[in-house]
Amino acid sequence: MKKIIFALFVVSGTLASAQVLSNGAIANQFPNENVFLDASTNNNATVNDGKGLLFPSTDLTQFTFKTGSLDGINFPSAYDGMVVYNTTTGNTVTGNGVVTAVVPGFYYFSNPGQSTSVATGRWVSIGGSPKVTVGTAETTTNTIINVSPGVDKQLFAIKGTFTASGTSTAVNIPAPTGMTTMYGITIYKAGTNTVYDRSLYSYNPVATPGNAITGSPSMSVVYPSGTYDYVLEYLK
Repeated sequence: MKKIIFALFVVSGTLASAQVLSNGAIANQFPNENVFLDASTNNNATVNDGKGLLFPSTDLTQFTFKTGSLDGINFPSAYDGMVVYNTTTGNTVTGNGVVTAVVPGFYYFSNPGQSTSVATGRWVSIGGSPKVTVGTAETTTNTIINVSPGVDKQLFAIKGTFTASGTSTAVNIPAPTGMTTMYGITIYKAGTNTVYDRSLYSYNPVATPGNAITGSPSMSVVYPSGTYDYVLEYLK
């Protein structure tokens, strides 16, 4: 990532104030105000005298975090809220937050509640659509589940189909690689967007065949014979 070092000067005949570097960070010259940095100007001679801020350009498909300084004291944010302009299409680097598909544009690193780790953080597009398309390959959703105090896990999703015999409650729903827990399932009538059910009577990821029993948590149900689409949401 390119590093930017800059100073802003407010000039009115003579130098009035400036933002200067202090230990690698811009010193706040307005300590008792809400604003940290005011780059506005009121001395424009023409309409094109305004200034813009050029953000760091970064290839997020190659970017890695330096985590040696994440001691929870001197650098407590663990990069939460960091903004960059990404230049490349692809996936972020494994081990540097949740692997996320990125395209050129502005991104911020979302890593709330963390002070010593970037493992559960993820790059989020600024102004982009929060929607993700769930397909037959594993999809990283935009949801993080707080499974216990201080422990967050990424929610994944995958689309598939199963066939019901019309005489048995048992159906086969393959468990995605690495899955530990089913978070939820939505079952559709095949080839439609009509929701058929949002539950199973039971689901055992390691049992084959017949690892799923159709119905609700209180009653198993025999589905009518046919093919059903589903979206499985799960944790690793």
